[in-house]
Amino acid sequence: MSNPRLPAETLDHIVDLLHDAKSALRNCCLVSKSWIPRTRKHLFADIGFHTVRNLESWKETFPDPLTSPAHYAQSLSVSCTHAVTPADAEEGGWLRGFSRAVHLGLGSSASPPSRLRVSLTPLHKSSLIPYHGFSPAIRSLCMAFAFLSPETFDFIISFPLLEDLTVITYGTLPDEGSGGPDRSSAVTQPPNSPTLTGSLELSRGGIKTLTRPLLSLPGGIHFRKLILTCGREWDIPLTTALVDGCSHTLESLDVACSSDGPQVQHSPPD
Repeated sequence: MSNPRLPAETLDHIVDLLHDAKSALRNCCLVSKSWIPRTRKHLFADIGFHTVRNLESWKETFPDPLTSPAHYAQSLSVSCTHAVTPADAEEGGWLRGFSRAVHLGLGSSASPPSRLRVSLTPLHKSSLIPYHGFSPAIRSLCMAFAFLSPETFDFIISFPLLEDLTVITYGTLPDEGSGGPDRSSAVTQPPNSPTLTGSLELSRGGIKTLTRPLLSLPGGIHFRKLILTCGREWDIPLTTALVDGCSHTLESLDVACSSDGPQVQHSPPD
């Protein structure tokens, strides 16, 4: 044969077997243009911007979101949240390219739920604005910040397919009254509530800021797994309310009253 070619199905299978071999995938991109789309699916599946330089390099390399490999990304994590501006989410902005991402991590070296424990950073009130609903496919959201702003809930509910939510934080912003029970006013209700059928992990300020808004959703919450860490005595009734709100769907419960206090773990029998 003067021009032998592999069937597309065979090529895809070969490339898929190399999904963890980044160097081999990069070499595959040099073989033929026809190999590039399948290899990019794995090379750009997980994108993380952990420094401002990382982000600037991406923007310089892929200035056009329409041709950017960002649309291959299944997971996006951003540690340098202060470097992202509303303009980045506008037409022609780099964030537009990540419209197919299903996992979003902010504020730390973002990992899947239950593994965000380090590099807590301040969350400024404007830092979540660019991400509002940027990818309608988001199903998993992880945030690790020192403090939360009252806009956090509006950001969370901008993802209609959201199932898993992790919020690791120490408290709320000082001007929102971090010294006592939550007295926040009513929040904006979404036209379509997120599904919220996966896992919920909240700590301290996350419990205080998000419990009442979550319970006020028209469709309710249906989490199957709860991981809750109370930081103050007023967190206890809020924690109880979350458990009650998921009583019909709850399969696993892990409650830590404090870093030094008792812990409760529960998994219903099969």
